[in-house]
Amino acid sequence: MKQIMKRFFGLLTASIALGSCAKETATTDTDGNWQRRSDFEGIARSEGVSFVIDSKVYVGTGYDGTVRLGDIWAYDPDQNFWVQKASLPGIARSSAVAFTIDGKGYVGTGYDGTNKLKDFWQYDPTANTWQQKADFAGSSRYDAIGFSINTLGYVGTGYDGNYLKDLWQYDPTSDAWEQKVSMGGSKRTAATVFVYDNKAYVCTGNNNGATTSVNDLWVFDPTASTPWTEKRKISDVSDEDYDDAYAIERYNAASFVVNGKAYVCTGENGSLLSTVWEYDFATDTWIQKTAYEGLSRTGAIGFSVNNRGYLMTGRTVSAQFDDIMEFFPNAAVVAND
Repeated sequence: MKQIMKRFFGLLTASIALGSCAKETATTDTDGNWQRRSDFEGIARSEGVSFVIDSKVYVGTGYDGTVRLGDIWAYDPDQNFWVQKASLPGIARSSAVAFTIDGKGYVGTGYDGTNKLKDFWQYDPTANTWQQKADFAGSSRYDAIGFSINTLGYVGTGYDGNYLKDLWQYDPTSDAWEQKVSMGGSKRTAATVFVYDNKAYVCTGNNNGATTSVNDLWVFDPTASTPWTEKRKISDVSDEDYDDAYAIERYNAASFVVNGKAYVCTGENGSLLSTVWEYDFATDTWIQKTAYEGLSRTGAIGFSVNNRGYLMTGRTVSAQFDDIMEFFPNAAVVAND
């Protein structure tokens, strides 16, 4: 027994030493630079949505701290300017979902301040018009995830009075919804999702109002016989040292993909966060990058267009934001640029 205990404490000491070293490296990592772009011209807000069509991003809905919003704006990253577009005809809302299929944008679900919603709308950027489509077939909800893969859209998780983990597929050709296999792991609301190589990665989020976020990461492959696969946890739970410095857990985060890597940014987990983590799809590991250079926030919007990543809007406890910054993952930090 003494020999076993001696070996245990030796391993524990080594583990602590390795963890301390990894944590020090992560907190001093300065890879990545945030550069401010032309401020969003709409009302400052949080809990908005975005969808990308061709080389422009469309941003709208959300909450300004007093009322829900339905306006929509287009951002041209090359020209760095904003143009207001036709507002969403449905009820103004926050915490909705959005995605793009075949050059059309889709927005639905959300919260109007009183009611959870399930209506769905299609945006045509050429005509600058909206058309109502079939209601979301799942329960009315907010803080769900929405994404598209090839010619199909997907909506899942969120909150309808219960924390959820279901998944529904939308086919724009038939204007119909079909329930798919639910994701594994924890139910969640305010999760984040990013798509890479025709697969969707779902992580972070809050389950049952817990004070801390969930720590699992799942990948959805619609072509696989078993569509959901769990990846490594996003917290320090393994016996190896790769995750010693992990502090990725959060909810209401923003995410985007640039140069074949995913980035999960800001959000909250007991306090507001500005930290940024980079996910390597090949190794299923994370490294910490330069923190977001604006104020810590939650409910921000993240998107990528033309392989460039952006984070905008969001809120603190008392303030809503209208700023936007572009992230350069491999650049050195330049203050106040």
